[in-house]
Amino acid sequence: MKPSLAEPIDDPSTMLGNWYATALFWKPQVALFVNEATLVPVLLPLAPAKSLADRFPAHLETVLNALGTDPRFVAAEIAATTNAQWAKTANRSVVGMMNEFSFLAEVDRAHERSEDLVSMSVRLAGTPCSPLYKRHSFPDRELAALVASRLPD
Repeated sequence: MKPSLAEPIDDPSTMLGNWYATALFWKPQVALFVNEATLVPVLLPLAPAKSLADRFPAHLETVLNALGTDPRFVAAEIAATTNAQWAKTANRSVVGMMNEFSFLAEVDRAHERSEDLVSMSVRLAGTPCSPLYKRHSFPDRELAALVASRLPD
């Protein structure tokens, strides 16, 4: 897959902001997306790679729902996640977390807990992450706090 690369977006249209992605060369291959703001991971099948950006919103919606995210937030986020652009990585901390999530997901698979990518995404979202220690420590908790701050009562 050789998409054209844009400059990193400083002010994305979504409430969650930018996402970073990498390929996990499993059989079958998997794409790992990690949100810059919350470090929430989303795993989805890589193939067909050309439609990855088009398929991402549906997988994101499934993971957000599995994490118990407010349906109003999910609907707004999915509606705004329509025109993806590929850009070079701009946040090395997120890249480090992607490496950690890749390792943890591989360990999860090795212990045959489940091949279900949604369940694996939810388990990874419950992993303490050092970039979040001064806030909510876990991606799922960081997501809940972000949603609470963005939705009206």
